[in-house]
Amino acid sequence: MSQQELFGNSAAEPRGDSAPAVGSKSKSRLGLIVTGVVGGSLVALYAVATPFVVPALRKICLPFVPATTAQVENVLTVLRARTGSLVDIGSGDGRIVIAAAKRGFQASGFELNPWLVWFSRYKAWREGVHCSTTFHISDLWKVSFAQFSNVVIFGVPQMMEQLELKLTRELPYSAKVVACRFPFPTWVPERIVGEGIDTVWLYDAKTFKSQQQQQETTRKTMPE
Repeated sequence: MSQQELFGNSAAEPRGDSAPAVGSKSKSRLGLIVTGVVGGSLVALYAVATPFVVPALRKICLPFVPATTAQVENVLTVLRARTGSLVDIGSGDGRIVIAAAKRGFQASGFELNPWLVWFSRYKAWREGVHCSTTFHISDLWKVSFAQFSNVVIFGVPQMMEQLELKLTRELPYSAKVVACRFPFPTWVPERIVGEGIDTVWLYDAKTFKSQQQQQETTRKTMPE
C-alpha cells in the first residue's frame, strides 16, 4: 500500500467521526432550550394560578364568581337614594366598584387576589373613574370597614355569620349593607330585589345594631 493511500485513509477517518459529534451538540442545545421553555412556562403558570388557588385553601373560601349585569343593577337599585363611601368586600374584577363610582359613590374594593386588583385598577383607569375608586390587596378579616356608609358583599354561607358580627361591631348606625347571592342568617332585610342568583338583600345598620344590643341586654338580665 502506498503512503498516499495510507495517509489518505487516516485523514478521512476523523471526518467520519465529526458528524455524530455535531449532531449530539445540536440535540443537547435543543434539549436545553426545550427544558428552559417548559420550566419558564411552569413558573409563569404557578405565578398566575397561585393567587386563585391559595384563597381556596383557606378555612372560609370566597371564590371569584363575576357578578351578572342583573346583580350589578339590583345593587345600584337598592342604593339609589344613597351617597358617600362604598366598599365592595371581595371586589373581584371591580365591576361593582366601577359601576358605583359612575353613580357618584367614592368606591373602594378589597380583594385578596393581586391579579384581580391590578386588572380592576386598569379597568377603572380605562373607564375614567380611577379618581373615585381605590382597590386594595387585603384579607377582609384584617380590615376595618368603620369608615364606609355603604357595604356590598358577595359572600358564601360559611362566612355570613362571622361577617354579621364583624359588621355589627364596626359599621356606623347610618350604614346600609347589601348582600348578594346569600342573605345574612339573623339580620332582617328592609328590602329584597331580584330573583334567584340575582337576588340582593338590603340591611339597615340601625336595625341590626339595635337587635344586637337587645340580645346582649337580654343575656345580661337572664339569671345564671
